[in-house]
Amino acid sequence: MTAPIEQSVDEIERLVEIAEHLRDGDFAVDIPAPKSADKRIHKLAASLRELAASLARWQREIETLHRITTRINAGLMLDEILEGVYNDFREVIPYERIGFALLEDGGKVLRARWARTSLPTVHLQRGYAAPMAGSSLETILKTGQPRIINDLVQYLRRKPESESTRLIVNEGIRSSLTCPLIANGVPVGFIFFSSAKTNTYTDEHVERYMQIAEQLSVIVEKGNLVSQLAAQKELLEKQNAELRRLSALKNNLLGMVAHDLRNPVAIIQMMTAILRNPQLQRPSEERQRMLDDIYRQTEHILAMLNDLLDLSQIESGTVTISPEPVAIKSLLEETVYRHQLLANPKQTRIELNIPTDGVVYADPLRLRQVLDNLISNAIKFSPPGSTITISVERDEQWWKFAVTDQGPGISPAERNRLFEAFSRLSARPTGGEKSTGLGLAIARKVVQAHGGIIDVSSTPGQGATFWFTLPALSQEGA
Repeated sequence: MTAPIEQSVDEIERLVEIAEHLRDGDFAVDIPAPKSADKRIHKLAASLRELAASLARWQREIETLHRITTRINAGLMLDEILEGVYNDFREVIPYERIGFALLEDGGKVLRARWARTSLPTVHLQRGYAAPMAGSSLETILKTGQPRIINDLVQYLRRKPESESTRLIVNEGIRSSLTCPLIANGVPVGFIFFSSAKTNTYTDEHVERYMQIAEQLSVIVEKGNLVSQLAAQKELLEKQNAELRRLSALKNNLLGMVAHDLRNPVAIIQMMTAILRNPQLQRPSEERQRMLDDIYRQTEHILAMLNDLLDLSQIESGTVTISPEPVAIKSLLEETVYRHQLLANPKQTRIELNIPTDGVVYADPLRLRQVLDNLISNAIKFSPPGSTITISVERDEQWWKFAVTDQGPGISPAERNRLFEAFSRLSARPTGGEKSTGLGLAIARKVVQAHGGIIDVSSTPGQGATFWFTLPALSQEGA
């Protein structure tokens, strides 16, 4: 009897030694089948073998999760981190779709922030929001435990009021694992793992998530804060760029006032001084020329001030557009008549080409302002004896107005700044006319306020065609 007892003792001591290896993390230790006839020793060996396999599997899972979270943590921005989750988490949790939602307004609202899916469509889009109060997600946050729904179609039948469930079911999702994100005790949001198959998720998936829940929550919160800081930085950069633009606009305005207003004011002052001095008598014809020149200078100053006021009001949004049906033919005929009088001294002819009459829905005063600017510019920069053509055409959606001249044209380099305020180009008016450099900037703002676009087509040396579009009426005269 002594030999079997000694053999049993030896095998028990070997099993104790194996248990110590397992305690120390050596899960690959060999556990031979006992030779003893004692069934209890066989049962103990089998239990240790199962424990070793379980611990080895657990270690592999921990190493996998650690590797995944390390890769994910390498991302700085929230979207980078979430892309990492989508690319890597299939090693531990199955899914066709991952969604992420953030808590807002002190935890009162949950808003969809990001989603990736291998399915054809996404119905639950970024920006979708729902209140937390009274929702099933509120319970998940309170418990801190993930929730499994393995048949979303059946769940929707029980809760037809759940719009978010309806949306993902329409995407083809059939089961979901909803995981709370709680960083340092503070709720952050949720990650939703979703599958196109029913009965996808088990408690094992919950256990795997919970092993890194806190770590993943902290990583996601870090990415969200970095993304918010980046967004704030971008906003500040845009605001700084706008401040620089306004500063440049102010400097341009001061330069324009110093240059364009000083000269006419000086001329007016000089001529009125002459006219007021009784010792400097001048013939009546010369006095009349002086008065005419004073009038022209004040007219230029007034036009400049009106342009500045218009641009300021349009930029600030204080000018409202009041559209109404405008008969195009009569408007253009009246406009051409006025401008032909200005073009006559340069022997410039204005032709009107309207293949079809019609009505455009626009603010008549602002539409005249755009046409006046384009036509007066064409007169200023066209050589004497040339022809200016005004045309109108229409398709299903737009009226297109065009003013074509035979002037010097616009170079590609100057075209980019043509519609900017205070832009001065290399071309000069052919009759010495004055220009404020604001008219095209105002015209662009007016056209954009109507929902249209304005641009120029030009080849240097071959004239230019300035054109703009306005939305067409669905019915003539409507």
